[in-house]
Amino acid sequence: MSDKQKTLSEEISLSGIGLHTGKEVKLTIKPGKENSGFIFVRTDLEGHPHIEADVNYVTTTERGTTLEKLGVRIHTCEHLLAALVGCDIDNAILEMNSAEPPILDGSSKFFVEAIEKAGIQEQSAVREYLVIKEVLSYVDAATGSELTIIPSDNYEVTTMVDFGTKVLGTQNATLKDIADFKNEISSARTFSFLHELEMLLDAGLIKGGDISNAIVYVDKELTPETAEKLKKAFGKDDISIRPNGILDNLTLNYPNEAARHKLLDVIGDLALVGVKIKGKVIANKPGHFVNTQFAKKLNRQWKLQRRKNVPDFDLSKEPVFDINGIMRLLPHRPPFLLIDKILELSDSHVVGLKNVSMNEPFFVGHFPLEPVMPGVLQIEAMAQAAGILVLASVPDPENYSTYFIKIDKVKFKKKVVPGDTLLFKIDLLEPIRRGIVHMQGYGYVRDSVVVEAELMAQVAKRKVTE
Repeated sequence: MSDKQKTLSEEISLSGIGLHTGKEVKLTIKPGKENSGFIFVRTDLEGHPHIEADVNYVTTTERGTTLEKLGVRIHTCEHLLAALVGCDIDNAILEMNSAEPPILDGSSKFFVEAIEKAGIQEQSAVREYLVIKEVLSYVDAATGSELTIIPSDNYEVTTMVDFGTKVLGTQNATLKDIADFKNEISSARTFSFLHELEMLLDAGLIKGGDISNAIVYVDKELTPETAEKLKKAFGKDDISIRPNGILDNLTLNYPNEAARHKLLDVIGDLALVGVKIKGKVIANKPGHFVNTQFAKKLNRQWKLQRRKNVPDFDLSKEPVFDINGIMRLLPHRPPFLLIDKILELSDSHVVGLKNVSMNEPFFVGHFPLEPVMPGVLQIEAMAQAAGILVLASVPDPENYSTYFIKIDKVKFKKKVVPGDTLLFKIDLLEPIRRGIVHMQGYGYVRDSVVVEAELMAQVAKRKVTE
């Protein structure tokens, strides 16, 4: 992937009240270092403890997603995280002098506006992705909730919600491109049903809400007793129900605002995976519990992908060099030419491909009954790809050769057999100095590393004899 990480150009602050804590809070969003992700900082506590936006720190998901690290908590983090993802931010420091970001209007709108006002800055580090290559799902049998992700070139999310009530039945929402988050999703506000709100108020769990930052769907009779309770909680002289079944003082931004807000929550909760995602999420009856359970599954997949260190190569695209281009750079010829294509080439890396065929001459004598590509020839193929990296940088490659002077830390991890497509990725470990090249190479078959080695070579001018 060639796109770069992003952060804010400068810091910016917002103030408000936490929905569940009811406490005044000042949130300052600051630029973050490359590869640092999103980090919450509690400035009201001694030592200003840090809590990374990591799904493995999720403790509770009642009415919002709570992170806890070493006894320090961050409540209701999902709306702020959704805004950061929606603005295509990778790294940010989120300083708060309380445990909960301000609820503001119950959406991500004001966070997005603040981020855009601060400005977005591209960083030097290349962005990484969790690339979805197979269907992954999480099902909660108790509720019937299910989240699935399928391969896609973009990050897409579709939510389908069914609340089983007359006032709010079945709704769907779709975000086809994260670039549309601001206009399509960011202003969708949080919501509650009247029976839930009454229970939350009785339990003292919703102290910072008012009718302007939460849509309340009236799914039960609004008794005088309940009305008095709401008047007191929200500081209103009167409470009434609109014809569309929501409490007054608030107009819906979208007919399907509830489904859009659920989509916003999905994006915020999946930000806890810790990496940008390339895949299409289909969320049926999502909620913070299933969202974060699914995020844990994706986080494990990401760690597995990183451990295998398997890059994502498009084998169908036009090669940088075909076999004829390779022969113009390398002195090798069949049957000892072991690279068929060069897929990628930069100043610091090369990706080469070897189609392992049963017709290879070495299979005649190398375990004829169980043909295996010799390890030394795997290293030779890697070295030839590395030779392309070196010789492509000189103006007259036909006058130079690459001689290997050291091969170190060689590991053969799996057999390479006829029918395999062997991909090599070689990176410079340091700049080329005085013709000495130091490189790290990996060989892959499908999603596994089969061979790796550290290579050192010397580029020398050929001695031409008449």
